[in-house]
Amino acid sequence: MEAASNQDIVKTIQVNGARITLVGTAHVSQKSVDLVEEKIRTGDFDRIAIELCPPRFQSLVQKSMWKNLDIYQVLRQGKGSLLLINLALSAYQKRLADKIGVEPGQEMIKAIELSAEYNLPLEVIDRDITTTLQRMYQGVSFWQKLKLFASLITSIFVGEEISEQQIEDLKEGDMLHSLVEEFGEVLPSVKKVLIDERDLFMVGKLIEMTKSPDQPKNILAVVGAGHLIGMVPAFDQPPVPEVLEELDQKPPPSKKGYYIGWGIGLFILSMFGVGYMRSPELGGQLVLQWIVINGGLSALGAALALAHPVSILTAFLAAPLTSLNPMISAGMVVGIVESFIRKPKVADFESIREDIAHFSMWWKNRVVRVFLIFFFANLGSAAGTFIAGSSIVYKIFG
Repeated sequence: MEAASNQDIVKTIQVNGARITLVGTAHVSQKSVDLVEEKIRTGDFDRIAIELCPPRFQSLVQKSMWKNLDIYQVLRQGKGSLLLINLALSAYQKRLADKIGVEPGQEMIKAIELSAEYNLPLEVIDRDITTTLQRMYQGVSFWQKLKLFASLITSIFVGEEISEQQIEDLKEGDMLHSLVEEFGEVLPSVKKVLIDERDLFMVGKLIEMTKSPDQPKNILAVVGAGHLIGMVPAFDQPPVPEVLEELDQKPPPSKKGYYIGWGIGLFILSMFGVGYMRSPELGGQLVLQWIVINGGLSALGAALALAHPVSILTAFLAAPLTSLNPMISAGMVVGIVESFIRKPKVADFESIREDIAHFSMWWKNRVVRVFLIFFFANLGSAAGTFIAGSSIVYKIFG
């Protein structure tokens, strides 16, 4: 890698008598792997820090994240959407990796291997991935969630091809800065959680390291190049311990969605009541319309995800009821039923890393398909609620 490029992706900071060298990488770049190896083999550093959290560290080292997945618990705890986003992110990285020929996170693996070879202390400095995803999921609107997921799916399966040189160019200062800024304009709430908060968190962790009893003198911190833009200036005004603690907190469940959900449910039920008071025939028509439209669209969503016929029937029966109760979703019910009828095999878990990079395999891998069914059944139910609800209101007040 040329020295001119290194000026953009290698930054040195002096903090509390310690020297911190930030190395910005692309997670699917052989040149990033080579740069990390080159830096560590100089022998200049007495501690290595990497942009990983403990769960991601274990997943990268053991490659067992998907094998240990409990689908039932994920859906029951309402984390299906979070895992689907995680799948989409992983799929995007895997697609790039297949194109370039470098496994995602290979530069982190190299840092881990060399820290062991040179007997250097290794620190993971990123925020827990579940905390980040929960803060993002609760911090953005429903439409931004759809926009983000649609963008991810588009980039995975129908996005333009990206060359190795383009990936290397993305690490250059001006282009990288413009991309981060553009991301902030399109999805500001997502950027705040995925980039800005983690920038501060990692800076705080590095500064804590410099204050430890066994204070290192030279720290090599390996982070994604996109984080350098926010991390470098953050050292001038680092987060205080209270801010760092707040950044590491999982947000409490939002009550706004429950209030809206209960409000919609009560409103629809009141419309049924009004319809029955006007005439039993009208009331019956409204209820039937609600069942057919809501259940039908949810069942259609499940069918598009190639759900089992029993799961499709479950979607039709469950959606009209779950739409009136925000505590449970149609996708959750249908996903659980699907996972019991078509139990994923060991091979499905073992092949997730490969399958998610190919569009057709999302429908063939039984693990991934469960979450597609979850998503499409929920999407159909949401559309059904809006369409059926609007039609009911029109019949009552139109």
